[in-house]
Amino acid sequence: MPDDGFDEAAAFEAEYQDAADEAYRELLERIGEGAPQPRLEPTRRAAELLGDPQRSAPVVHITGTNGKTSTSRMIESLLRATGLKTGLLTSPHLVRVNERIMIDGLPVSNEAFARNWDDITPYLLMTDAELIANDEEPLTFFEALTVLAFAIFADAPVDVIVLEVGMGGEWDSTNVADGQVAVFTPIALDHTARLGNTIAEIARTKAGIIKPAASVVTAMQTIEALDELREAARLDEATISIEAVDFALESTTVAVGGQLIDVRGRAGSYEGVYLPLYGDHQAQNAAVALAAVETFLGDGSVALAADVVTEGLGSVTSPGRLQLIGIEPTVLVDAAHNPHGARALAAALDEYFDFDEWTAVISVLSDKDARGIIRELAPVVTRFVVTNSSSDRAIPHDELAELVVETAGPDAAFPAPHASDALAAARAWALEAPRRAVLVTGSITLVGEAMARAAAEGWK
Repeated sequence: MPDDGFDEAAAFEAEYQDAADEAYRELLERIGEGAPQPRLEPTRRAAELLGDPQRSAPVVHITGTNGKTSTSRMIESLLRATGLKTGLLTSPHLVRVNERIMIDGLPVSNEAFARNWDDITPYLLMTDAELIANDEEPLTFFEALTVLAFAIFADAPVDVIVLEVGMGGEWDSTNVADGQVAVFTPIALDHTARLGNTIAEIARTKAGIIKPAASVVTAMQTIEALDELREAARLDEATISIEAVDFALESTTVAVGGQLIDVRGRAGSYEGVYLPLYGDHQAQNAAVALAAVETFLGDGSVALAADVVTEGLGSVTSPGRLQLIGIEPTVLVDAAHNPHGARALAAALDEYFDFDEWTAVISVLSDKDARGIIRELAPVVTRFVVTNSSSDRAIPHDELAELVVETAGPDAAFPAPHASDALAAARAWALEAPRRAVLVTGSITLVGEAMARAAAEGWK
């Protein structure tokens, strides 16, 4: 038949967009992600009413402070390359909520999102009523979203679920699932008001995802964090595999569009693997992901096939993580929102890019260490265009500008109250001289706004 230009799949998606948008609006009416409830029973109760969809497939569970989303996406991509049908839950989203729930590498369709939301809503309301009767808060946004994700995965159905923790681990709503493999990316200070004031306290909370007789795979950690993970594994009779001991990133070489990495896995060696992501931290994430998949598929005793590794890592994407969204001028976005992430970002800018000057468009949420983020970026950033993201938790731009002045110097801060004006000013500055580029960072919300504007205005 002739191609009349009609895209049936796109039309089908558009037909259900309003229904998906309405489902999202209903989710947003719940307690927001900025105020998570330290509890599991409400999510467990809602899932129980639905027939425990979280048990419909084996689970790989990921937590940590930085690198969770990238590592989750690498694990999912590698598992999909073996022929398994995958479900992936990550957070937060950058542009549209469907991004958080992936089926076989693609955001869940509007139709599946809306239909499953309609299916589970009566059970969520039953759970809400029970909670309110006991003087407890109804299900939060993230608790309800977690239940929705489990329902979507069971409905698909998928062969394996890759779950990224929302916050912490022990009482995060994703922890109603029993992870066959518990994966830990680097643990640092973040969300201290919720998780604890020391790395040991934070690690102890995150270690709550370790289940009896599970397998643990962890990135290199500080001694304090590693001690907590080892003790939790011992108590649950879980095995533990540690980066630099049981597996390792052996080398990384800069390549066009990313890097070539050599990894010693738990079961095999993988040499000259192309990873289309920038930064040594992403190479380390890839080493953790390879070890996690080896552990899931063969308890660390069977090496992955070369074509699986090539396809799985070679096709991986990590939106919002050192992602190019504009050319002429070059604009990169990175979701670094704590000092540990900003340090990795600064190192990657220095090693993987060849620009003389960077301007950073930056906004930071009030519960983050803004001073620490600025301190890590200041050695590689010439100027900071300080703005407000759309989040109501963003530090006012004038207060953030004062922190830039105190940390990076009096000539480093350029306030711009509106993100659109900040992005326009930064791009104009970059075009004034050769070898200049723009970085958008500090807030996932701001990164999402920049990505949406870049797409709308055709920056590429």
